[in-house]
Amino acid sequence: MGRRKMRKKVVLACVECASRNYSTNKNSSINSERLEARKYCKNCGKHTLHRETK
Repeated sequence: MGRRKMRKKVVLACVECASRNYSTNKNSSINSERLEARKYCKNCGKHTLHRETK
């Protein structure tokens, strides 16, 4: 039997324009809340808050 996969693929979406710009991995056993990061949005043309989507 293989090891259980602890990392989960998540998609980050811009709060202002709701475009899904980034994807990353997160350790779901450590971080149960949604991931937030300030990243550059190419649609808005500036750095905005990006949140994990469902």
